[in-house]
Amino acid sequence: MTLRIKLKLSPKSDAMLLDVKKGTKIENIMLNYKGQYKYPVLLAKKDNEIVELTDKIYEECEITMLDMTYPSVEFAYQRSLSLLYLKSIYDVLREDDVVLGNSLNKGIYTEIKIGRPVTDEEISEIVSRMAELTKMNLPIEKEITEIDEAVDFLESIGQKRRTELLKNMKGNSEICFYSIDGFKDFFYGSMVPSTGYLELFDVRKYKNGVLLRYPHRDSPDKIPEYKNEYMMYEAFREAARWRNIIGLRYVNDLNGKIRAGKGKELIMLFEALQEKRVAQLADTILKEKKRIILIAGPSSSGKTTFAQRLCIQLKVNGMSPIYLGTDDFFLERSQTPKDEDGKYDFENLRALDIDLFNRDMNALLAGETVDLPIFDFVEGKKIFGKRITKAYPGQPIVIEGIHGLNEKLTENIDSDEKFKIYISPLTTLGIDVHNRIPTTDSRLLRRIVRDNKFRGKSAKATLSEWYKVRDGEKKNIFPFSGEADAFFNSNHSYEITILKKYAQPLLEEIGKDEPEYAEARRLLEFLRFFDVMEDDSAVANNSILREFIGGSVIV
Repeated sequence: MTLRIKLKLSPKSDAMLLDVKKGTKIENIMLNYKGQYKYPVLLAKKDNEIVELTDKIYEECEITMLDMTYPSVEFAYQRSLSLLYLKSIYDVLREDDVVLGNSLNKGIYTEIKIGRPVTDEEISEIVSRMAELTKMNLPIEKEITEIDEAVDFLESIGQKRRTELLKNMKGNSEICFYSIDGFKDFFYGSMVPSTGYLELFDVRKYKNGVLLRYPHRDSPDKIPEYKNEYMMYEAFREAARWRNIIGLRYVNDLNGKIRAGKGKELIMLFEALQEKRVAQLADTILKEKKRIILIAGPSSSGKTTFAQRLCIQLKVNGMSPIYLGTDDFFLERSQTPKDEDGKYDFENLRALDIDLFNRDMNALLAGETVDLPIFDFVEGKKIFGKRITKAYPGQPIVIEGIHGLNEKLTENIDSDEKFKIYISPLTTLGIDVHNRIPTTDSRLLRRIVRDNKFRGKSAKATLSEWYKVRDGEKKNIFPFSGEADAFFNSNHSYEITILKKYAQPLLEEIGKDEPEYAEARRLLEFLRFFDVMEDDSAVANNSILREFIGGSVIV
């Protein structure tokens, strides 16, 4: 039987009509047009649902081919490469006790548990095996398994500790396993059809572990330049150390504490840890006699709450900081640059009056009286005369803004005066040793909840804007994180259990006929592993999390 489908070679291309046999694999259709793609196609959209290329067509539909430039498709590459990496380690070392940790150095920090650091020779063998398997173009086979069968399998291969999560899952009966040449593992989320799609990777020793690095959606055809993100690594280590002390390594540990009635204790513990870290930063600023405190981080990091809490801790140290945001230094609307779509680009550094900002900050440092502007966003212009300010000797100035780490913002200010802080939820609690949750998803959940609660926006609206927000971050924030003097990890390891009760119903409202449906389903896929903490009353009213769920005394 023949079916007529609509085919789009990319999300932006025109649709063509195509007759295919019922049961045709999407990959076979894709290969017929292979020379017309700029980058390799990894997944597809069937109407508004993301599917794997191994999916078959049994009814009339619209098929859209997706390469890594499409939002979230890069996760399929990362997930598939992780399976290839695990398979290669097993082939070389006969070891399957491998931890896939948090994002680091444009990749994943991993630990191979063989009781000693792996050698350069062993890493070279692993890399050779990965390359060999990609050349063989072995199929990555998918198997949907009942949870009871999944538990039996994991126990049979000595991975009993990974079964507790599955045993305690409520309302879910099926789990996906993927395998390469008989090596099988449990993963959530889509994968590519075969190992031949995974030619780009980099594996290298780093500290006590190994980095697995891969291409990203902004440059799908190359591995990103390597940069030693040692401060990120230290933040990752600190978070891991505290989670080990608390006994909270993976989602099952968190669910267990909630079921045991220890949710409130857990909340108070993490809030205390964050407050201690804020106080330590205030102590450093006092000790080093810094005056210009610049705070920057990506969307939904909790910058505003953090900045205010830092001001409080500075006051505890006997200092009385001036607080301001760089948004008040926007250029007049008529001078604001525009993006490629002709819209005002407020995230561009050139949207700020940098000369005025530097003059005002230097004047404050010199003890002069300054007429600081207040930006009127309705009129699109700066208003003067309402914030006449003078700084006393030694008084710190706390400044929040997305360009805070970019040296061009403060290029005329003495570097000895500046202290730069990068804030972001740098770590997330993994589902298990092989299934990690990207930190961007943690921020996305925060934004969905906040946008709905305080801006009246649907999850659909937030999702439609999110990847443009991320593209702006990659341009204006992430390249400058290495300029920071300190990193602040704003993640609460318990937070998804609270965000879930707000975000899940919003995501479930998105119907199959809406373009954001695929992304909503991807988020719901990992949320199913988390229990819900219904009572969030123990979350302090000055918590960063309150910036998103409401009840904050700060914002």
